[in-house]
Amino acid sequence: MYPIYPLYNKKMTMKEQLLSFPAQHQNRQPGFEYEMNPQPLSENPEYKGSGKLTGKVAVISGGDSGIGRAAALAFAREGARVAIIYLNEDKDAEWTKQRIEALGSECLPIRADLRESEASETVAAQVIRHFGGVSILVNNCAVQFVRQSLTEISDDQLLNTFKTNIFSYFYLTRAILPHLTSGSSIINTASVTAYRGSKTLIDYSATKGAIVSLTRSLSQNLVPQGIRVNAVAPGPIWTPLIVASFKEDKVGTFGTDMPMKRPGQPFELAPAYVYLASDDSRYMTGQVLHIGGGEMVES
Repeated sequence: MYPIYPLYNKKMTMKEQLLSFPAQHQNRQPGFEYEMNPQPLSENPEYKGSGKLTGKVAVISGGDSGIGRAAALAFAREGARVAIIYLNEDKDAEWTKQRIEALGSECLPIRADLRESEASETVAAQVIRHFGGVSILVNNCAVQFVRQSLTEISDDQLLNTFKTNIFSYFYLTRAILPHLTSGSSIINTASVTAYRGSKTLIDYSATKGAIVSLTRSLSQNLVPQGIRVNAVAPGPIWTPLIVASFKEDKVGTFGTDMPMKRPGQPFELAPAYVYLASDDSRYMTGQVLHIGGGEMVES
C-alpha cells in the first residue's frame, strides 16, 4: 500500500490522532513545498499509466507544487508532455521538471506572473514555440488569506486574490484557446468553499464560486467546438497554500474535521484530472468533481 500521512496508531489517544501535522507556518504566498514538514505526497508509485494522454500537451498553472504538481506527474505517466507555470517557486519547479523527465516525458517550466494579462500571451507563445500545440489546459494557481472580518480585507488583498484566482483563469484561457481544437480539455481547480463558503476566507471563496460559474458558462460556449470545460472542487488538501495561509495551531489539525478524519494528499486528486483530460470523459462538460474526504455539499 502507498503510505498516506498521517498513519493512525490505535494506541494513540483521539486527541493525539487529530494532531496530524507538526505546527508550522510560512510567512509568504505562495508557499514552498520543499520547506513543508512532511512534504505532500505528489504521486502514487503504484499508479500505472495506460497511454491515455499520449501525444497530448498540457499547460498547468501552479504546476510546480501541490495539486498542480500531482496532476503534472500523473499526466506524464499517461504520456503527456507538460508545461508548468509558476510564480517564483524555482526549487519546486525544478524538482517537478526532473521528476517528469525521470518518468520519460518532457517538461517546460515557465516563470510568469499570471496576474498580468500580458504574461499569459507570453506563456502561450512559449508553449506553442516549444511543443507546437496544446490540448489540455489546467487553471490551478491560487492564493488565500485568512481574515476574521470583511473589514480586514484591504483593496490590495481583494485585487490580488481575484487577479490570481480568477483573472488569471480568464487571461490564460483566452491566450491558449486559439490553439485548442476539438477534443481538447480545459480543467479548472475550484474548491469546496465555492459551495459551503468559509467565514475566514471570504474573498477566496468568492473567487472559487466565480470559477464554478466560469466553468459552466464557458462549457456552453465551447461545446460547439468540441472543447470540454470541467472543474475539480477539492476539500482540505495538504499543499503549500495551507502552511502559507493558516496559523500554526490550525495547520496542526488541518483536515481532521472531515468525515474521513484526515486531509487529502495531492496524489489522491490526480486521477480526477487525468479523467477530465482524457477521452474517458468525452461525454462530460460543465461539471464539477467533488473530492473532499466525505463532506457532503450541494452542487
